[in-house]
Amino acid sequence: MEIAYPEDLKYLDTHEYVRLDGEIATIGITSFAVDQLGDIVFLELPEENDEIEASETFGTIESVKAVEELNAPVSGTVIERNQPLLDSPELIAEDPYGEGWLIKVRIEDPDEELEEVLTAAEYQAQVEGSED
Repeated sequence: MEIAYPEDLKYLDTHEYVRLDGEIATIGITSFAVDQLGDIVFLELPEENDEIEASETFGTIESVKAVEELNAPVSGTVIERNQPLLDSPELIAEDPYGEGWLIKVRIEDPDEELEEVLTAAEYQAQVEGSED
């Protein structure tokens, strides 16, 4: 199965993505992560106004197979969480890059924040097992 990774996103090797719109970062998990998890049954996200730190855990996602930590691609203040997903976490699988986003974060320095992330091509090469 060919999985496409949107070019406008940046990725972590732990399968989170970030979409930057000015100082607002939308964070979610990749279609690869959704596929690996299987049926998602529970989601734990930070509250609005919580601070998150890049590379730190900001929540968990639970499937019938596993419980995985969610890692923050950026540091900042949570300004919104995707409330419908908390009630119906399986919706993530339907549209991980659109309606399946997890949280939105206000970041202070977008340029500095995205130094450790992967491009779509780099992420795709990693998940497909390329050794370059």
